[in-house]
Amino acid sequence: MRYTSSTTAVPDVPNVPRHVAIIMDGNGRWATKRFLPRVAGHVKGVEAVRTVVEACVSRGIEYLTVFAFSSENWRRPEEEVSLLMRLFVTALEREVAKMHANDIRLKVVGDLSRFDAKLRDMISAAERKTANNTRLTVTVCANYGGRWDIMQAIGKMVAAHPGATDFSEAQLAPHLAMAYAPEPDLFIRTGGEERISNFLLWQLAYTELYFTDTYWPDFTAEKLDEAIASYQHRERRFGRTGEQLKK
Repeated sequence: MRYTSSTTAVPDVPNVPRHVAIIMDGNGRWATKRFLPRVAGHVKGVEAVRTVVEACVSRGIEYLTVFAFSSENWRRPEEEVSLLMRLFVTALEREVAKMHANDIRLKVVGDLSRFDAKLRDMISAAERKTANNTRLTVTVCANYGGRWDIMQAIGKMVAAHPGATDFSEAQLAPHLAMAYAPEPDLFIRTGGEERISNFLLWQLAYTELYFTDTYWPDFTAEKLDEAIASYQHRERRFGRTGEQLKK
């Protein structure tokens, strides 16, 4: 299925967001505050992902996208990056069967070429296993960057239309990494920072933004409900006036 860009057509405005995107920030600071190694925060963060996935299912959310590892995160200390990669493998080993049993589809998007062969094979196997599940689509953005996404989509679009010099959003959209999902209705960033950090730059054009000081390991189903409640009080105009919405 293809979805129309919110800059070219006005989408439906569901009371419960159809698609929630999250930057899971604050794992390291959560651990440091407790005099624990940073990796302890990342381990606890995986538990928070499980909690939020379950909450999304029970609330009827159809798509959940989480920013697990950005293209800029390679700049972190080598030891931390290595631990994150091992944690990714462990999470796939433990969670994929549970996701499949609960009719949850898993997608992993990003430039996966920098990951080792074992991890790439595990990702491919998980995506194949859960491909036909329909209850919730969980997308993990790994070695992902919004600018990378746009550039790789442009490359594919140009290759698909040799000789063309004029393009439209409709021609670009199928080549974006998340062409299978509607644009997010609600974006959440935990950890107190208030920026997008190169996440889903194209897709967040008309998304409602929600920032919280809560560190990701402490983000619960109740915290998700607070974000949804904030979303429900927004007036989503998509370029129209408030008066037009009242008609």
